[in-house]
Amino acid sequence: MAKYLAKRLGQSLIAVLGITLVVFLVLNVAGDPVQLMLPPSASQADIEAMREEMGFNDPIIVQFGRFLKGAVVGDFGMSYNYNEPAMAVVLERLPATLKLAGAALLISLIFGIPAGIISAIKRNSKTDAVIRSISLLGQCIPAFWLGIMLIMIFSVKLRWLPTSGNDSWKSIIMPAFTLGVFTAATITRLLRSNMLEIMTKEYIDVAKAKGLGGYMIVMKHAFKNALSSILTVLGLQIASLIGGAVITETVFGWPGIGRLAVQSITNSDFMVVEAIVFIMAISFTLINLVVDILYCIINPRIKMQ
Repeated sequence: MAKYLAKRLGQSLIAVLGITLVVFLVLNVAGDPVQLMLPPSASQADIEAMREEMGFNDPIIVQFGRFLKGAVVGDFGMSYNYNEPAMAVVLERLPATLKLAGAALLISLIFGIPAGIISAIKRNSKTDAVIRSISLLGQCIPAFWLGIMLIMIFSVKLRWLPTSGNDSWKSIIMPAFTLGVFTAATITRLLRSNMLEIMTKEYIDVAKAKGLGGYMIVMKHAFKNALSSILTVLGLQIASLIGGAVITETVFGWPGIGRLAVQSITNSDFMVVEAIVFIMAISFTLINLVVDILYCIINPRIKMQ
């Protein structure tokens, strides 16, 4: 167990280092950062002065060393647009994104798990066909289109919910639903598939032969054994909820890091973009590490490996 966790931790650290390198290279291959940040009317003297001030005249290896040192302590420089430390700007918006992602995850679990179980139990029935159709539709509908339709219906027509902002609990309903639909559909389809496969196993036949009720067989044996694979995918989906908030936050004007990323790219505020990408990448890595640990606890066979 300890050896496995140490190995996964080492892999995570290597991944973080690789992510840091990628973020650094993206800024450099996008063009001259100074010319992208300064207005077109800036003189050559202003460009050279800013390049010298920001250290872009140094060798690339020196720049990367300085960037890596700053990334370790969360220092990505000053935001060109906000005139504040870039990481501080991102951390100020991060709670809103985590709040939205958490609400979307809750919605996806509330709808996805029961739908997957019911669809597996009622295989090839009308109920199963309806659930599969809805889940397929949920994976196909673009988030921006769904968000716009929800705004048109519940904000413009019915006037039940606000179109944007984060002022009350009503503000999060439509963004969370829009963000959680794809994850709910994914959970439903995967859980149905896994449970149908598990229901053909010998230990399920043994449980039936012992006279166990249908509820015990489904929940204690089928669902419990399907949970490990669901957990693995769920970890990826949690990270995707954070990263996928870019479109949803833009549509609903949600004050999170997704909307901040769009604004920063538009304003060529690359220091903030770097900080956002770094935070996203770290989130993916940490979530996958936690999922691996939980998977190791749930599935004892991992310990032997």
